[in-house]
Amino acid sequence: MPHPLNFLAFDLGAESGRAMLGQFDGEQLRLSEVHRFPNGPVYLPDGMHWDVLRLWTEIKQGMALTVREHGENLAGVGLDTWGVDFALLDRDGALVSNPYHYRDSRTDGMLEEAFRRVPREEIFEQTGIQFMPINSLYQLLSMVIRRSPALDIAETFLTMPDLFNYWLTGRAVCEFSNATTTQCYDPRLPPSSQGGARGGWAASLLEGLNIPTHIFPEIVPPGTVLDQLLPSVVEEVGLRPKGGPPVIAPACHDTGSAVAAVPAEGSDFAWISSGTWSIMGAELPAPVINEQSLAFNFTNEGGVCGTFRFSRNIMGLWLVQECRRTWARQGETFSYDDLTQMAAQADPFQSVIDPDYSEFLKPGDMPARIRAFCQTTNQPVPQSKGAIIRCALEGIALKYRWVLERLEEILGRRLEPVHIVGGGTQNRLLSQLTADAIGRRVITGPVEATAAGNVLMQMMALGHIASLAEGREVVRNSFEMTAYEPTGQTGWDDAYARLLTVMGQ
Repeated sequence: MPHPLNFLAFDLGAESGRAMLGQFDGEQLRLSEVHRFPNGPVYLPDGMHWDVLRLWTEIKQGMALTVREHGENLAGVGLDTWGVDFALLDRDGALVSNPYHYRDSRTDGMLEEAFRRVPREEIFEQTGIQFMPINSLYQLLSMVIRRSPALDIAETFLTMPDLFNYWLTGRAVCEFSNATTTQCYDPRLPPSSQGGARGGWAASLLEGLNIPTHIFPEIVPPGTVLDQLLPSVVEEVGLRPKGGPPVIAPACHDTGSAVAAVPAEGSDFAWISSGTWSIMGAELPAPVINEQSLAFNFTNEGGVCGTFRFSRNIMGLWLVQECRRTWARQGETFSYDDLTQMAAQADPFQSVIDPDYSEFLKPGDMPARIRAFCQTTNQPVPQSKGAIIRCALEGIALKYRWVLERLEEILGRRLEPVHIVGGGTQNRLLSQLTADAIGRRVITGPVEATAAGNVLMQMMALGHIASLAEGREVVRNSFEMTAYEPTGQTGWDDAYARLLTVMGQ
């Protein structure tokens, strides 16, 4: 291949977004950051929102910078974001209101309200999705209960990446991997019922909760070429009027794209996508919807190439991020490396927390909440900053062990190695703690798995690679991996027993 193919991947996370240029020479993929921008909640009198208009401006800025620095020769553009949040459009295709942030308090009590209307078991049977108050289903239910005028005038429901894809191309559809995160989707409906994607909207569940079903659009599978850029976008970002590159729906859920780039061989591996959230699971050919997966609150989210991500959310590095923000508000600024070094020097196993404790979900004084959890559970209360961060990291690693044990129990086989991808792999302490906690080999990398998976799906959509296995071979050829072996440190079994105690097991 005389010149590398250029692909533009937009990856929007809860803390930041970036435009990444992917260059593929036929064997290796090289990623470089073109534009990075902050993301976070905006507080208004009616609640916590996302600033989608600023994010839209940043997306166009990233595209303009790419054109300016690397020319117009873009083979494709793809975009992924977090899950569950959504926008509503009116009959003219205009945004009805600013989308809410999943940590907004409007979903408080909505799980219980939903179960009063539709039994918990029936919701899981129809969706196979874990129960979290942040899910789109409970956000929509809160609007029904409040008789939101936005819901009354809505004509189209789009998840966050689908909204940006609509503004890029004019095509209003929902991509499969992100649609499954909503808990409004039935993965076992016949594929022909919705736009060729597997499954379809769970109409009977939605009707049981009085959520209007007409707002849910066509579902398309990962790797769908949506359309060319709209002429207005082409002009604004500095492309020639002849038209811009095709816009492709990769896996529009960031974890879906990240798992596509897991550099695994074979199928008996576990994966962790590590960042603000940690998500741990296995890649399967079909959803697992049974009493065990319901009891352990596992989820069946859409993957690429006909797969499902059978997994469970874990609170992840949100705990560390929120501690850092709290201390910054108090006038003490630390880098993540500073905090990790302080944690490495702290004594191990002073106290054990469950990172998924409900009080840890919302923004606020996380150090105080961690101390309060330890006090309430009759454990030593960590005092130093290093001890607090150590407690958080050990809690995450121990919860990984719990999830891995449940995965293997449900699937009936051993999963090894454990691949960790995403920004959280830069925390080498957490990676080593994970290997020690689970007692098996951990392989980390790539850091930019989401962007890599985004580009791989663009390449597959346009015929430049033929399969997921070929794409993962490209990842292995392109990015550095690090292996962590268990050190044999004692104390993990006792700490794990304490985790089970504080979890009430």
